[in-house]
This record gives sequence, structure tokens and C-alpha cells, in this order.
Amino acid sequence: MLEVRSLTRRFQDLVAIDDVSFTVREGGLTGFVGGNGAGKTTTMRIVMGVLAAHGGEVLWQGRPMTAGDRRRFGYMPEERGLYPKQPVLDQLVYLARLRGMAAGPARRQVLDLLERFGLGERSAEPLEKLSLGNQQRVQIIAALVPPPRALVLDEPFSGLDPAAVDGMADLLRERARDGVPVIFSSHQLDLVDRLCDRLVVMARGRVVAAGTADELRAGGPVRYRLVLEGDAGWVRGRAGLHVSDVAGNEALLEVLEDGAEQLLLTEAVARGGVRDFSLVVPRLSEIYREVAA
Repeated sequence: MLEVRSLTRRFQDLVAIDDVSFTVREGGLTGFVGGNGAGKTTTMRIVMGVLAAHGGEVLWQGRPMTAGDRRRFGYMPEERGLYPKQPVLDQLVYLARLRGMAAGPARRQVLDLLERFGLGERSAEPLEKLSLGNQQRVQIIAALVPPPRALVLDEPFSGLDPAAVDGMADLLRERARDGVPVIFSSHQLDLVDRLCDRLVVMARGRVVAAGTADELRAGGPVRYRLVLEGDAGWVRGRAGLHVSDVAGNEALLEVLEDGAEQLLLTEAVARGGVRDFSLVVPRLSEIYREVAA
């Protein structure tokens, strides 16, 4: 298990991250979300030892993380760091060997991953001959060889086409099923919602929400969609409710007081037909806007 405890980092007078704490569990996929400048990349760099913290600590399996631990992690940084003129296969095998893997197993694993990402026939080409999306695939493979004990990935889905996104998502699920803690940042909130079992939301250098998607949804306002046979304008001003929107016979309502929705439904039935009255399940993007505001 990877634990981040009370991390703080300053750049002169700017506090980039402030008392950041969260846990990435074994076998779990954790989505790390937040706007530009929220502190995600700074936090990941501290986890990987690229930056020093001015406060707090990073733990691995309940003890302070060491340089040896970090060498066994798969890390994909924000700035891609591969060699543009070196053949893809050669540099991936070279990087795997730097991390302690023998040449034969490294070559076999790299070739297997290149085939999986549709790059098997291009393994002898220099990286610079590949499209940006394919270069991204190669960068991902570099984080996966040798098999990592944990994965820390900064925007791994950036620049990938839909097929590659699906392939990458399947691969991360496989690593998680093997017990590997996985944390990745992404601006693609729908993808994070679909893929991750836990979320960490950052804003202005602090963690503003953390938990499962259901836990984050439960902490937000309760909303209902009401569809009537006739005009719904009369629902405005009802006690215990906030009417977010009314359009013809349809209204979106936020419940402010327990039981207010039942009183509304009773009145709606008395006034005429009710076509639909259902709980609105918010999307992750809506939750994010609320907690990061």
C-alpha cells in the first residue's frame, strides 16, 4: 500500500501543495483529478523522489519509502523522457535493464507489450518516426517493464485514440488484479469514473475530496427529476426544495429538507398525472465542479 501523509511543497512564496494525504490500496485503481495547477504533478514527483517535500512523508507498506522501493515502481512523468533517435525496442530493453531486468526476459516482455499496443512491426524504428499517440504508447510500455510493484502515471491517456484508451484501461485493470496499486492523473473525468474504484480530487494544492465515486456522490446534494402531464412551473417556491431548472413539463429539483420531495410528489399526483419522478445520479464531472469550486 502506498500512503501519502501531510505532504507540503513550496516554490519560494507559492505553496504548491498543502497538507496532502491519501492512500492508494493494493489491487486498486485510484484516479487523481484536478485542474491545471492543482498540485497533482508536484505530488507525483515527490512520491517518486524527483522533488523533495518540505513537510510530510511517503510510505510504502507502512514504512518510509526508499530509493530501492522507487526503482521498482512504474512511473510515467508529465514530461516524456525517451530518446527520439533511438529504435523503440532497443531503448525499452535498455531502460528495463537499467532497472535490473535481464536482457532476454526484458526483450520478450517488451515485444509482447509492443504487439499488444499495435507497434510490433515498428519496433526497429526510431521513436521520432512514430506519431505522438504511438510515442505515448511507447512511454507507457517503459513504465510497465519490468513488472512494477506500483504504478504512478501522470496523464497516461493523453493523446491516445479510443482503441488505445481501451487497451490501456484493460492493461491497468490487469495490473490491479495482480495486486499492484495504481494511481493515475487524468482530465478525462468520464474515463476516471468508469475505470477507478477510488478518487482523489485536488484543488488549489489541497485534497478537497477522496473516496469511492459512490461516497463522493453521497456527500453531494440530492436531486430529483420530475416529469408531469402538464406544466411544471408551479413547483417553484415550494418549501424545502430548490428548483434548479424548469422546462415545460419537466423540473430538476434539489432537496433541502428531509421529506420535502414526498410532499411535492403528493401534490403533483393530486394536480394530475406524473410521468416520472426519479433520483438523478450525478456524473463525476458534476461532483468535481462542486467540490473544487
